[in-house]
Amino acid sequence: MARSPRRAAAAATTPKWLTPAQLEAWQALTLMFARLPTALEAQLQRDARLSFVEYYALAGLSEQPDRTMRISELAALTNAELSRLSHLITRLQKRGYVRREPDPDDGRYTNAVLTDTGYDLVVAAAPGHVAAVRELVIDALDDSALKGLQNSVERINARIDDPRHSISRDATATTDSSTEN
Repeated sequence: MARSPRRAAAAATTPKWLTPAQLEAWQALTLMFARLPTALEAQLQRDARLSFVEYYALAGLSEQPDRTMRISELAALTNAELSRLSHLITRLQKRGYVRREPDPDDGRYTNAVLTDTGYDLVVAAAPGHVAAVRELVIDALDDSALKGLQNSVERINARIDDPRHSISRDATATTDSSTEN
């Protein structure tokens, strides 16, 4: 006997609930998502007067050739909306840590350039940040657990990046150069 269209639609929309073990793992993960950035930010604020995203942006620039990156690419790296990152760059620019320059390869884009002062700040902040990362995450795991964490995170990131698994896409980093300046 065939299902009625009504029953088929109801079956298709019935959520696949998490098992108790899955729910416990999910709740532990979401608690860590909430608490870890706060703990890392507290260390960065205390030691370097930087927010987590400020440090991450400066550190990202410090690793680039000529300490330079398009603002749109830096937005993607930091997972920040372009407008939010533009405001962050303005704040960092006022503090002397970065400057803006037109992209010499394509003047429609703007580059963020890490200044020597910004570089010195990242170099000074990095040991404390690495110590906090080590204390809170790395040292809590043995080599096998760390490799398992890396594999799991890479698989989750691949699903997030795969449009077949995307629940919603927002433009966290647009390459529309009209919004970069």
